[in-house]
Amino acid sequence: MENKMPLFIVTGASGSGKTHVVQQLRAIMPEFNVFDSDQLIAFVGHEWEEIRNIWLRVARDVAQSGRMTILCGTMMPWDVEKCADFACFSHVYYVNLHCGDETREKRLRARDWSEDRIQEHKRFAQALLEIADKDFNPPMPTIDTTEADVARVASQIKDWVLRYA
Repeated sequence: MENKMPLFIVTGASGSGKTHVVQQLRAIMPEFNVFDSDQLIAFVGHEWEEIRNIWLRVARDVAQSGRMTILCGTMMPWDVEKCADFACFSHVYYVNLHCGDETREKRLRARDWSEDRIQEHKRFAQALLEIADKDFNPPMPTIDTTEADVARVASQIKDWVLRYA
């Protein structure tokens, strides 16, 4: 690709609000393509490597038309860097959506998640906070979705994207 564009990833542990913010982002950022990475699960199951590769290929093709992409889904740099189309982007930026433990538990229980899975995602959410400054370049900012409404979260994501777009 001649003119590489950045890729934006809205990550976070399950229950943080990634899927919930997609429609609002589309509404306030029509110049970007915004995707929920979980939409492929119905077709390829939980094959996360395949899902990441498909989404980066889609984002690469979108970039060839001069548009940028925002992917909403749990993706980590060490996994994204292994994707076939990783080198097609000028940079991959990450922002972390995070909510408090009680809120996460409530959201995941509403999905009928087991206690073990809920605890696993609470630990993962904490780990993301701990590595945000050292495993991400630039350091990954965190947006707290515990009490914020979806419009406010989308606005914060928009401000973050526009700093790098």
